[in-house]
Amino acid sequence: MTAQQLLLSLVLAVMVFSVALELRVEDFRRVTRIPGSVVCGLIPQFVLLPVGTWLATLLLELPAPVEAAMLLVASCPGGSLSNVLTHYGGGNTALSISISAVASLLALVLTPFHFGWMMAANPVTASWLRDLAVDPSDVWINLVLILAVPMSLGLVFSHKLPGATARLQKPLANFSLVALLAFIGLGVFRQSHLLTPKLLPQLVLVVLHNAGGLAFGWLSAMAMGVSERDRRAVMLEGGMQNSGLALGIIAVQFHSDVGMVVVASLWGIWHIVSGLTLAALWRRKDARSAA
Repeated sequence: MTAQQLLLSLVLAVMVFSVALELRVEDFRRVTRIPGSVVCGLIPQFVLLPVGTWLATLLLELPAPVEAAMLLVASCPGGSLSNVLTHYGGGNTALSISISAVASLLALVLTPFHFGWMMAANPVTASWLRDLAVDPSDVWINLVLILAVPMSLGLVFSHKLPGATARLQKPLANFSLVALLAFIGLGVFRQSHLLTPKLLPQLVLVVLHNAGGLAFGWLSAMAMGVSERDRRAVMLEGGMQNSGLALGIIAVQFHSDVGMVVVASLWGIWHIVSGLTLAALWRRKDARSAA
């Protein structure tokens, strides 16, 4: 690992650590009171979206970096933004937080697992990894280290030192935001000569991919018969992947490959647009009902 990759790995670890600081023991206790709804929210994240994305890449035959970015984003858990938008949209915020908390823990194993098997089981991405001389097992091991260690430390830190956690949360959250922008900027700057105005196909692909995640959330919620407030939370959890984590992994493991950076960056922008739009429509619906 080069010095630059090591630095990026440390930055990404701090980002994951800052996410862990926002989790509380109560988040996990809440799961025991609503286990069925939590499972409903995990199914689209860790079953339907990854498998659906893998099948789509087999059918579409897109450029290898684009398919790799789609698989990576689909392997990542949801971010904390889904909790904020669920609250804004009148959904079950407690359920959203519970799903995010459990998803963060499951991602320690399932993110590298899903990404590893999907990349290896897709002929296009598997051959691309060989051309890059990237060992899929190395990617898996590095992802476990980048995720598991800082996440575990963050959980222990927040439980044992709540006072220090409260002081660190805001500056680390700001750092994570700056780091996310830096990952985007670094990737675009290093490969700026490859960027063209022809980004519309990638944007359309991201919009459809994100719509698929939201649709999987809706289907899962309808199949399990949860309430409308719960359904809103499940939909947003299914369609809001942690693209910041994906961008960090791309920077560390794939040297900010421009094809991957573009897809992950567009995801990061678009899922905010789609999430805010849904939340605004739900608020409008609730206002009409109240009137």
